[in-house]
Amino acid sequence: MSLIRCKPTEVQSRFKNEIDRLFDNFFDNFEFGKSSELFPVNPLADIEETDKKYIVNLDLPGIDKKDLKIQLENNQIIVKGEKKQQKDYKDSNMICTERSYGSFQRTFSLPSEVKPSEIEAEYKDGVLKISLPRSEEVKRKEIPIKIN
Repeated sequence: MSLIRCKPTEVQSRFKNEIDRLFDNFFDNFEFGKSSELFPVNPLADIEETDKKYIVNLDLPGIDKKDLKIQLENNQIIVKGEKKQQKDYKDSNMICTERSYGSFQRTFSLPSEVKPSEIEAEYKDGVLKISLPRSEEVKRKEIPIKIN
């Protein structure tokens, strides 16, 4: 199984679907001064391939490291987490909130050539970086062609 390359049309389609859903549900869920699930937490990802590894970068701003969980299961990497709502408004009432919060889960299928024992993850400045080393036997090799 191999990683699927992201196409710009897929991003545009996803954006259009989110906007359509936003407007479809806006008046059903809206209460002045209260938050609604208009903008669910769904982190965006970039997936990069090099000769030695695959790299998955997820944008997770405002999420505490202790609220993240990464699992490897059935040749898939699963990232779960929760962005908690800030509730330290002592002498005021919240009038409007536009920041998203809540639980999320993203699943990525791994190519069979990944070394599960050497997967590493780093979380810095709101970006989760997962490095997935490739097995030696399946790294790309260039084979010279002799022309007679």
